[in-house]
Amino acid sequence: MQAIMIQGTASDVGKSVLCTALCRIFANDGYRVAPFKSQNMALNSYITKDGGEIGRAQGVQAEAAKIDATTDMNPILLKPKGEMVSEVILHGKHYANIDALSYRENIVEAVMPEVRSSLARLSESYDVLVLEGAGSPAEINLKNRDIANMRMAHETDAAVILVADIDRGGVFASIVGTLMLLDDTERSRVKGIVINKFRGMKELLNDGIDWLEDYTGIPVLGVIPYFDVQIEAEDSVALSSLRFKKPQHHEFAIDVAVIRFPHISNFTDIDPLIEEPDVGVRFVTALNDLKNPDVVILPGTKNTVEDFLWLQQTGLMQGVLQLAHQNVRIIGICGGYQMLGEIIRDEQAVESTGGTYLTLGLLPIETTFINSKQTVQVSGRSCTGHEIEGYEIHLGRSVVTKPLKPFIQFYDGRTDGVFTEQVFGTYVHGIFQNRPFTRDYFNTIRRQKGMEPILSDVLSDFERREQAYEMLDHHVRSHLNMERIYSFISERKIETK
Repeated sequence: MQAIMIQGTASDVGKSVLCTALCRIFANDGYRVAPFKSQNMALNSYITKDGGEIGRAQGVQAEAAKIDATTDMNPILLKPKGEMVSEVILHGKHYANIDALSYRENIVEAVMPEVRSSLARLSESYDVLVLEGAGSPAEINLKNRDIANMRMAHETDAAVILVADIDRGGVFASIVGTLMLLDDTERSRVKGIVINKFRGMKELLNDGIDWLEDYTGIPVLGVIPYFDVQIEAEDSVALSSLRFKKPQHHEFAIDVAVIRFPHISNFTDIDPLIEEPDVGVRFVTALNDLKNPDVVILPGTKNTVEDFLWLQQTGLMQGVLQLAHQNVRIIGICGGYQMLGEIIRDEQAVESTGGTYLTLGLLPIETTFINSKQTVQVSGRSCTGHEIEGYEIHLGRSVVTKPLKPFIQFYDGRTDGVFTEQVFGTYVHGIFQNRPFTRDYFNTIRRQKGMEPILSDVLSDFERREQAYEMLDHHVRSHLNMERIYSFISERKIETK
């Protein structure tokens, strides 16, 4: 198995998307290719077919590679819980809740055999491994315990491509500075540089590229123009750029306000709404910003109790209740669904110091936290008659206290959620990725506002993702020196099945 690794000068420079592009390019060119990230820190996670929890980026990259995701592709996932404590997920299952210092000193070396086992299993099935680094490989204070960057390049004998984001400024300094902080062995692994998110005329950049190549002795493999491809992000840093995807909400007929919890997770649940015609999406952190939307969404959260207390402290709880009394539509997903209920019990101190919390009371449910996480892919039919697919990740178990119709009847016999015309809640992440359901839901709002419904067929989310992967293949391939990249890996190819 040959390996190529994408490292970055910082977070959010485009490592995940470039890895996704390479996975699709190699797969389209006939290689058996798989993604790999030894250690990921993200609150957006992905559930594999066997119920393992990994970073969402590796799930997306596996799909781009035309394979099923496994926990070997991201053996360690860190999910921040607050107060410098993260949940450590090892091979898809809960391992420990631990603070950052203890993790670095006591856990990192202990889990390295598991990382190597994952690499060994992947090497048996794939020709090429596309590795993704984390943050920057030049964090001096972290390098002695960094298992996500150069250590993985050494473990896999990978050629490293260093990616920098020119859109944030200081691109030459970030590249040169990163290289200067690597030791000689590490620097020798960097075989190429990619300048990402470029806006403007490339001709104006040529002098700088010539200087960079002369100064570093490393070729620039490409300058990739900024490309707003619709591929899910996993880092909450990406939330700050969502405002650029559409103009301000007042230019849209339907206004959706999403509560941005301090521990917001799986925020990609909202992505389909950003693409829905007539719909403007706003992330709200203060009562004054809530205003008078058509829909309020309480999304998933890594810490339901802390984020519910934050909802109270900011006054947003009363704001949401006031809007509910004005018949504004309210939606809760996972932790947001738990908050819509009447009570949360955390007597085992799973997410808090222990206790009972009276919640919004907009749905007749009671939730109890237990030390057993539900992680599963699901499918079924909603009470609105739509086929539904998604996934569950939650610790709480909720009981409906009144005889109301469940939102979803799963094909395995279970039910989930509560649905009324005004308020509904569900544990299912990815609910809006079920595009016919989403289109019909917002068509109901369009009719109520005197607008014409959109009756044309809507592409499935899988079809949309496939289009995005193919567009990404074309875009990156046309701006990257693929001949040089192929020289970094074996020329051995397989016959396309």
